[in-house]
Parts: sequence; structure tokens; C-alpha cells
Amino acid sequence: MAKLDDAKVEVLLDRARREIDDGLLPSCQLALAMDGEVVIDQCFGDSNVDTRYVIFSCTKGIVAGAVWMAFADGVLAPEQKVTEVIPEFGSNGKDVVTVEQLLLHTSGFPRGPMGPGTWEDRAKRLERYAEWRLNWEPGTQMEYHPTSAHWVLGDLVEQASGVDYRQFVKERITEPLGLKGMALGVPVDEQDGIATLVACGEPPDPDEVERLFGVREIPLGEVTEQALLEFNDPTVRAVGVPGGGGVARASDVALYYQALLHNPGELWDPEILRDGTSVVRNTFVDPLIGMVSANRTRGMVVAGDDGKSAFRGFGRTVSGRAFGHMGAGGQVAWADPETGLSFCYVTNGLDANLLRSGRRGTSLSSKAAACVQ
Repeated sequence: MAKLDDAKVEVLLDRARREIDDGLLPSCQLALAMDGEVVIDQCFGDSNVDTRYVIFSCTKGIVAGAVWMAFADGVLAPEQKVTEVIPEFGSNGKDVVTVEQLLLHTSGFPRGPMGPGTWEDRAKRLERYAEWRLNWEPGTQMEYHPTSAHWVLGDLVEQASGVDYRQFVKERITEPLGLKGMALGVPVDEQDGIATLVACGEPPDPDEVERLFGVREIPLGEVTEQALLEFNDPTVRAVGVPGGGGVARASDVALYYQALLHNPGELWDPEILRDGTSVVRNTFVDPLIGMVSANRTRGMVVAGDDGKSAFRGFGRTVSGRAFGHMGAGGQVAWADPETGLSFCYVTNGLDANLLRSGRRGTSLSSKAAACVQ
């Protein structure tokens, strides 16, 4: 049975502690889990192990788990057209978009707008879907959809199951797994203990950005610092944005990934779960991660054995089978079937230096994976 190397765990913890001690980040939390249990649960800075963090796009991995359950229930199918469930979606050529394309970020509307005043009300969301236009023919290329595709996925789960998508996640995932700190949509009067997001650091040197990416400024799209700071607003946290509005402790996320590894009580259909965590269906180049293959499954990213796992947020020491979904602000979440380890790192420090934030994630993931003897 695999076990942890105590010395390497200390190396990991020292790395996580560094930027707290240096005053760059206000706090962070990390967890390692194996054999269905949390084995390391640590926090640094202004937090404790029960502090909850906004996990941004790590939320997408949880919503994927809900969609897989809807597949098993027979109320949704990967090849199904979105319009079979949400007819209003089909305008402006979007009638060809499938559920699978939403999960793969190949659906063609990466910047479909949705925001306060619209996202709280399903009827208004349906009106907004009807307005969206395609940027390209669905299925012919990929571009990361920060929030748009997952709004549609959330509404698909809700319409097909008859259960509010946030309640679906609660009833089918977080409650059965005992993930007490994890939630999608937190009522305003239940938000005590959620870490306040803080902008920190300075943008990276434009010369370095140009050297790495050929442009002098990293394009942020809709994932701007101001947009992320909106998640300090209690009413925004209460919405449960399905592409990035989840809150959790690091231990909750690490345990969620243990569930994906071990499928306790066959919570998921085994074949659908295997597909979602291992079968790469999107190998298009992903411009967001440095012009390398996206390596996306129906809901997750796979590290891959092409030497590019660090570009996908997994570090350099995971196996090619590791899967997960990272989040804005430096949030990290993955599991490695080869070792049985799952890892989560969260912080409330929004580092403006995205190169440093990316390197931090690579370093932490590499050191976490190396902890297994």
C-alpha cells in the first residue's frame, strides 16, 4: 500500500507556507487524501482548516460529476442536442450544439455573456441563451468557456432532472459524500467562514510575457481581477455560478476526488465515471495553456504523457493518467489513479502575476505528487 514520505510532505508544506510568510498571499489551505481519507490537512495565514474558499473553476469538476449522474439517470446523453431540453437555446445556429461539446469547450460561444441581474433568474437566463451567437462552428475547435457552457450545463441538469442544479449537487454529491464545507450556492445567512478574496502582487514583466507567449499582455477575457473579486459579494456567492462559484475547504475537494477514484457505493455509473476521468475527447490546441493539446474529457483535464502536464496545471511528477480541473486565482484540484493520491490547494490571494501563480501551482502539484512513496 502506498504511503506518504514525511520529509517530502514537509517540502510541500514549506512551499505552501513561503508566500504567506513573505506577505504576498493572505492565506492558503491544502489537503492530501488517499484511500478515501484526508491524510494531510493544513492551512497557513489568516485561516483555519474549516475556512471555506471560493474554488472558481475547480467547480467545473463538481458540475461534471452531476452531469455524469444525469447521464446514468437517462435524462441527458452526451450526443444529445441542447435544444431537446432547452428549446430557447437553439437560435442563431446553436441548434447543433451537443451536451458533449459543452463539456469539451468546443461548443463555439466562449464569451456568451451572463451576469448579475440575469443569472439569478432562470427565465432571464433562457432569454440570454437565445441572444448568444456562435464564434465558430461547434466541434471544429476549442476555446475555454469560463462560464457560458456551464450555465447551460447547470440548466440542462435542472430541466432534465426536475431538481434545481444546486440542490442536485447537494443531494447527489456533497451530502452522500459528507462534504460539509462544499456547496454550490451558499445562502447569504450561511456564509460565515468564507475567506475574503484579496487582490495582491503586480502584473508580470511584459518582456517575460512576450518571450513566453509572443504577446506583451496575458489576455484575461472575462476572468479579470474585478470579476473574481465580485465573489466577495454575498449575493454573488448565493447564486451558485456553475462554472466557477463553488465554495469548499481543500479537504472537501480532496475527498471529492477520492470519490472519483473509488466510487463509494457506486455513486456514479462505473463506465460513465471511467469515461469522464480518463477518455480524452478534445485534443484541439488550447490557446489558454500555451498552445498545447487541451487533453479534455467530458468534464475533466487529463495530465497526459506528452511532457506537457505542467502546462495543464498538474506539475511534472504526476502520472499521465492524473485528472482534475484547476481554477482561477491559483486553485488546484486533481487525483492520480496511479498512486491513489488526490490533492487540493486553495488561496484567497488573487496574484496579479499570473506567471508566478502558474509556477506556484506547478511547484505545489509536483511536490504533492512526489509525496507518495
